[in-house]
Amino acid sequence: MKMSHHVRTALFAMALIPAALNQTVLAAAVEPGDGGDADYRTFYSDGKVDLGKIGDSYTADLVMYLAGNQFMVVEDLMKGFLKKNPNVKAAFVETIPPGQILSEQLLVQGEINGKKIAMNPDVYASVDVGHLKKLKSAGKMDQYLTYTHNKLELMVAAGNPKGIKGADDLKRDDIVQSHPNPLTEGIFKFYGSEMLKDLGIHDKVTGGKECKGCWAVANKTWFTERHHRETPERIEKGEADVGIVWATEVAHAKATGRKVDGVAINAPLNKQDKAGYVVGAYKDGRNAKNAAAFLAYLSTDEAQNIYAKYGFAKASADDLKVKAIPDAK
Repeated sequence: MKMSHHVRTALFAMALIPAALNQTVLAAAVEPGDGGDADYRTFYSDGKVDLGKIGDSYTADLVMYLAGNQFMVVEDLMKGFLKKNPNVKAAFVETIPPGQILSEQLLVQGEINGKKIAMNPDVYASVDVGHLKKLKSAGKMDQYLTYTHNKLELMVAAGNPKGIKGADDLKRDDIVQSHPNPLTEGIFKFYGSEMLKDLGIHDKVTGGKECKGCWAVANKTWFTERHHRETPERIEKGEADVGIVWATEVAHAKATGRKVDGVAINAPLNKQDKAGYVVGAYKDGRNAKNAAAFLAYLSTDEAQNIYAKYGFAKASADDLKVKAIPDAK
């Protein structure tokens, strides 16, 4: 007897869980950076949303640490998931740079605003499988799937007063730049830095520095701590002229009334064929069954359409197949 698509999807998702555990409108999205706590949200089945309740990472029915650049999607995504999974009463979702999550919360005990945050989420998502390889080496994750795609774009001030035409203009001496940092922000570590190297301007733009919340090149290139919050703000304040961001972040910023515009980056420089979002179930998570349910939900048309609504590219059928995490070299 043939299995239905939904049954196959659920089984694929359950395969991510160790057998021993087996257990809107764009403008309506909550904007991370409102007091800083909106990067840490607890969603309830009755529609309530709490901000900054870090302790919920130890008690919620589902705990997920997700790459921060999908922050605008999460409210709609969780609303849809919770409606279909009424047994999940509360879900804690963190959306900050995946490298920061990995190095400062998963591999060591982390703190947010002086409060300890759980080291064992049920689900972890990044923008590069390299982070998952490190978790596999640490015995924390075995399998993953790719659930959506994105591409690089340049964010500029509304009206593009500097007349920036494309990525090659980043070599100009008359602009101030604001880019994700190369230490914890996967968008730059894996994609933005590669684009600059492809153009032969990496050292000019970065000064060869690797830091965060710092001037990489004095008064010319700023490396953010969380670019999805800092770069739009710096551009609006006139502290920067341009920044490398995801295309979805430009779309969201404009939809929510930010005074910014976007400048397209031509393929393949925009890395649209490489920028995939990967996710897996954490082996030490407390809520294995709920993690499996969420991973199955990501493969549904409903979830894929939510991501597409915010400008992400839908995952292919092959992307959504569960795969073994490759070994780290």
